[in-house]
Amino acid sequence: MSDAISTAAVPPSQPAVSLPIHLINLGAGVQSSTMALMAAHGEITPMPQAAIFADTQAEPPSVYEWLDWLEKQLPFPVHRVTNGSLEVEGVKMRLSRAGFVYTKTALPFFTLSQEGEKGKVPNRICTADYKIKPLMRESRRIIGVEAMRDWRSRHKADLKAIAACAQANNGKSRHAAIARLAEFKACQSDAPLIQWIGISLDEIRRVKPSREAWAQSRWPLIEMRFTRRSCLAWMRDHGYPDPPRSACVFCPFHSNDEWRRLRDEEPVQFERAVQFERAVQSGKARSQGMESVPYLHRSCKPLDQVDLRTEEERGQVMLWQDECEGMCGV
Repeated sequence: MSDAISTAAVPPSQPAVSLPIHLINLGAGVQSSTMALMAAHGEITPMPQAAIFADTQAEPPSVYEWLDWLEKQLPFPVHRVTNGSLEVEGVKMRLSRAGFVYTKTALPFFTLSQEGEKGKVPNRICTADYKIKPLMRESRRIIGVEAMRDWRSRHKADLKAIAACAQANNGKSRHAAIARLAEFKACQSDAPLIQWIGISLDEIRRVKPSREAWAQSRWPLIEMRFTRRSCLAWMRDHGYPDPPRSACVFCPFHSNDEWRRLRDEEPVQFERAVQFERAVQSGKARSQGMESVPYLHRSCKPLDQVDLRTEEERGQVMLWQDECEGMCGV
């Protein structure tokens, strides 16, 4: 997997900025776009140092076109970073030394067993690999080696205690255990980074505290009691167009509305998702010991055969309320 690539790198000669640095996690969707433009208008302060867009290389063209436009509206740079193509890695099968076939990253597929039992891939890591990791790597680069070194020096004992806690838990409830540590809170009290995350009030269930001792999370839209509808109203009141929905073309978290929109408005991208699903299923079929078939839609039917009427028309409600670590599509 390639290292993160930034198209708006901070020049080495740029004067050091005061800490903490405020950075926007820019998903290029409705909420984060509104948040960035509100900052540009001075309605959210302080002015961010930059925004970071983690590119999975799997967004529809409408999102990249929107991002090109949005960059021109902002007084701060947008850094585009990537860990490569999720679409390519999602279908690439690898063979371990033990003889197991696996993919390098896991998507939250719905699954259907040979006995007809429906399930869901429990250990998705696509958000961590293609969103969180490149975002945090670029954030550290912007902060700078010296500032990070100074912070670590101040919290040497605290960081040692955090590491000991993680080791004692052996990965079990690691983040929950660390979050309760006084040392973790002490580290965050003067963290060099404050991340702005564009989650709105109606999606408050997606709020998750930072797992990094050197970074604090902030949710400006929740502070302002903004919902997604409020964001769209603000955009229209200021003469801006409605942003597209930001998400990977083949994201299993799409609602029927989004699948239907993709099918009707961006049919080439819908077909791209159909072909991706088939490629994943074909790869899994070649895997040893396959116990279930992965699908993009919760019905566990081929995407191009799914009944895409609304939940209300079908008399159903959403069965899956989880989201991508609070980092995708905001």
